[in-house]
Amino acid sequence: MSEFRLDFQDTAIAYADKSNAQLKEKYRLFKMLNSPFLNAIGTGMTRFALSLGLPVEGLIKATIFEQFCGGETIEECEGTVETLGKVHIGAILDYSVEGKATEEDFNRTRDEIIRTIDRAKDDPNIPFAVFKVTGVAPLGTLERMSAKKKLDAKSQAKCERIHNRVAEICEYAYSVGQPVFIDAEDSWIQDAIDRIATEMMERFNREQPIVFNTLQMYRTDRLQYLKNARRQAKLDGYILAVKLVRGAYMEKERERAVEKGYPSPIHEDKAATDADYNGALEYCMRHFNDMAFVAATHNEISTQRLAALMYEMGISPNHPNIFFSQLYGMGDNLSYVLANNGYNVSKYVPYGPVADAVPYLIRRAEENSSAAGQVSRELDMIGKELNRRKL
Repeated sequence: MSEFRLDFQDTAIAYADKSNAQLKEKYRLFKMLNSPFLNAIGTGMTRFALSLGLPVEGLIKATIFEQFCGGETIEECEGTVETLGKVHIGAILDYSVEGKATEEDFNRTRDEIIRTIDRAKDDPNIPFAVFKVTGVAPLGTLERMSAKKKLDAKSQAKCERIHNRVAEICEYAYSVGQPVFIDAEDSWIQDAIDRIATEMMERFNREQPIVFNTLQMYRTDRLQYLKNARRQAKLDGYILAVKLVRGAYMEKERERAVEKGYPSPIHEDKAATDADYNGALEYCMRHFNDMAFVAATHNEISTQRLAALMYEMGISPNHPNIFFSQLYGMGDNLSYVLANNGYNVSKYVPYGPVADAVPYLIRRAEENSSAAGQVSRELDMIGKELNRRKL
């Protein structure tokens, strides 16, 4: 590896657009997230209060929602899109409503996703749109499709409606030239999502990368899946486009594997996950001319590694096939320093009604407390900037 390094400890750049008050609030919130006890109480009480219909939405909106979400509507996200755009960070509007169950809900979600694509088109500040297939599909049907179970007429009809909704979203994205991510989900429904995503890429990625599938590299089979997918794309004449993440459902995946008595699909330790993630980055870099990829990570080592590889290979930081991405409210030292050095970088900006976004926020809080040291790192960075500002 070369001596090329980006300075991800530059807090003056990382928090340039945060006022003193915003920075102090961010520190206070991450301090709470860093305490497993407070975190558990907070998430438990939030669930309980909402189940009783208690008026806690205002409190949620003014605290954790404001840190991790852009607003309740596309319009409310405009300020965030603009703020990020000023420092050359893209925004990805992520409609974070989940756990719905009716056809009407699924159609409403499809329409809202299409609205995010419409808002993104022709706006360089919104490089990607995104959706979860579970936002437009019943879980049970996806599970049956993934298990390749024989579907009865009712399930078959549901399957067709899922397919149609995803196709409508991707077709609209294609018609306006707007790239869109299909997010990864639980392993027991992922096979169906992979098949749908592959079909959409085959249809719409002939001229340019429009549809991106997401690979969770904490799964033991994903590095090989990536290699097979690229070879298949080459054979079939379309452009493979992928977003690489480590993965967000580790405890849930392991618990289910034990409960159902099958081998865990997740790597045994973080080192194995890191090795596969970095292996995937290196594989994508070897083939960046005929595929597109997004390194969606808060891991400084992986981010540094990809930037160094680009430097060594003489690839421009803003090459259109290579993107970095982090979550809004987190990893600002990575996003802002990358943007300051001319790399393509974007932030996932979740939005939606506060009550509907709560499952996302609780997952974020729980993930943050279990992610090895992630919140501690965020706290250290914010603390460093507070000291620099003598606050």
